[in-house]
Amino acid sequence: MGRIEDEILQPKFEDEHQKVVVNVLFTASWLDVKNIQRLKPFGISPQQFNVLRILRGSFPNALRLGDISERMIDKNSNATRLVEKLRQKNLVKREVCGHSRRQVDIWITQEGLSMLERIDESMKVWKNEFKDISEAELKQLNLLLDKLRG
Repeated sequence: MGRIEDEILQPKFEDEHQKVVVNVLFTASWLDVKNIQRLKPFGISPQQFNVLRILRGSFPNALRLGDISERMIDKNSNATRLVEKLRQKNLVKREVCGHSRRQVDIWITQEGLSMLERIDESMKVWKNEFKDISEAELKQLNLLLDKLRG
């Protein structure tokens, strides 16, 4: 991947602000495609992967659906549907809470934890995509992206 001008065949932009917006959107899409390809062999989507990571972070404690939704990267994701698909794959389990029938507790299963370990191994290849960016540059990029969302 090269300069944004070359990638989208647009030699000029109105100004640097427009160029940044186009560049961030284009790069986000590029990363999304890479992420989809990386997760495809595991039979899960990036959104399902996000749910599993959230549940691993709380393990061994359960989370409620609302807790998962709050922590999702993609706020437009349907957490109920994602959890159900993961349950069907035996990667998570759900139980209606004993003292409140409206509350459903959700845990990652051992099978889900094992899958995440295998995905973590594949991260070494994923990180190679960033080999030309130094640790200092990655920190600066994170700072700038946080500032942009400010």
